[in-house]
Amino acid sequence: MTNPSKARWLLLIHQIPPSPAYLRVKVGRRLARVGAVPLKNSVYILPHSDSSFEDFQWLRRELVESGGEATVVEAQIVEGLSDLDVESLFRDARDADYTAIAKEIRVLSRQARGKLSKDKRVAVESEIARLERRASEVEAIDFFGVSGAVTVAGLIAALRQRIAPEAVQTTTAAAKRPESYLGRTWVTRSAIHVDRIASAWLIRKHIDAEGQFKFVPAKGYQLLTGELRFDMFDAEFTHEGDRCTFEVLCARFAITEPGLQAVSEVIHDIDLKDNKFRRPETDGVAALIAGICLLHREDPTRLQCGTQLFEALQSYYARRKDV
Repeated sequence: MTNPSKARWLLLIHQIPPSPAYLRVKVGRRLARVGAVPLKNSVYILPHSDSSFEDFQWLRRELVESGGEATVVEAQIVEGLSDLDVESLFRDARDADYTAIAKEIRVLSRQARGKLSKDKRVAVESEIARLERRASEVEAIDFFGVSGAVTVAGLIAALRQRIAPEAVQTTTAAAKRPESYLGRTWVTRSAIHVDRIASAWLIRKHIDAEGQFKFVPAKGYQLLTGELRFDMFDAEFTHEGDRCTFEVLCARFAITEPGLQAVSEVIHDIDLKDNKFRRPETDGVAALIAGICLLHREDPTRLQCGTQLFEALQSYYARRKDV
């Protein structure tokens, strides 16, 4: 292998023989399991790593032994696509996986309303465990830490709390006092998108005007003393049930500025993709956020542009009489 620092991507270029017929299905499932996404029918891609190289080499060997052809290629760039374009392929694939899991959790949550018998609770817990395993499988191939992971974690946590015996039920923390959170370092996942952009804007405007932001990888970051996390696994402020991080921050800090509720509804629908509020401006705001993220890879720049967007959106809603 060449120096991994010089090769960002791994490509599997392959040709599957016409028989045995099951081989195409088997290879397709294996590619999905390792998190590869297609560039073309016969070309799949993974981020460069030792484990990805091993995954593709096993597939290459199996294809060759079955009479097919396969080559593993290291690449710094992919012709016709920027790195951001390729990353988007992975983000879209994992977002689709998490959205499907979230849909199942919401269906299960509706089925678990009311008082549950012991047998029903056991059945629901079994389904939750299955969905947690599925979420863990997706997390293992979520190379760029998409937002859907936090959404799923919040939905599962809320469902577990709902079906827990009454003696161990907990309630959401009361509203926080902003003065306890001044001058802090606020940590969130890098490659910020709508909920993290909006939450950072909210923190700086209504909670901690002097706060600093740190953007870190989705996995493996060791929290330093005095830092606070938001919109991350195990964060101090993150999704709770069907509420995105922005909604949780508004509730915890009792922020009720004019127009803010409407803003939170737009953010909710973009982030959770459940069409709960259906505001007519939502698609336009989603397009603007997507444009900001396409134009700017640097998180501080995304936050700067997003701040202007959400300031304008709140001002618009605050002056409307029908929100």
